[in-house]
Amino acid sequence: MAKNKEIEIQVQIQRSNKLISFLEKNGKFVGQQHQVDTYFTPAYRDFTGVRPILEWLRLRKSGKKYSINYKNWHLEKDGRSHFCDEYESEISDLKQLKNIFRALNMKKLVTVEKTRKIWVYEDYEIAVDSINGLGDFVEVEYKGKPTKVKPAEITRRMIKFLKEFNPGKISINYVGYPFQLLFPKEVEYESL
Repeated sequence: MAKNKEIEIQVQIQRSNKLISFLEKNGKFVGQQHQVDTYFTPAYRDFTGVRPILEWLRLRKSGKKYSINYKNWHLEKDGRSHFCDEYESEISDLKQLKNIFRALNMKKLVTVEKTRKIWVYEDYEIAVDSINGLGDFVEVEYKGKPTKVKPAEITRRMIKFLKEFNPGKISINYVGYPFQLLFPKEVEYESL
């Protein structure tokens, strides 16, 4: 996808065994990671004070690597977010960055802890996530060429791809892991 743009879906499926078998045979296994994502918001402009939440600021520890990530989601005409502006960079000292955030009065929102298995297949990066407190999910992110891409169309193709593996019920939400942990009663799932 274009640099600083992200198109992805996050779904829960009843059965992932056929998808995983397919990926093990046909995809490139990138690896398994334990990730700890801590989300922050500026105290002077609470990202969670509006609905839908369109901005997230995340610090990630993945193995021995650290990164910072900011996402700003764009709503389509259907009211859903099919893509976001994404800015990400590796950092060398997570503790110091947290100290900077503290000095700037950044407020910690929530920590998302997960085990992630990642494969690449054609234009997609597919992650099978086990999230503490939420359960198992599949994320599909478009990694293809950015030329004249329509995010809603890419989203439809990703869903079609998942349906090829007879996953049973597919439930999608457009809010992400941190929102689900922070505001579980507000999460709306759509069956596909």
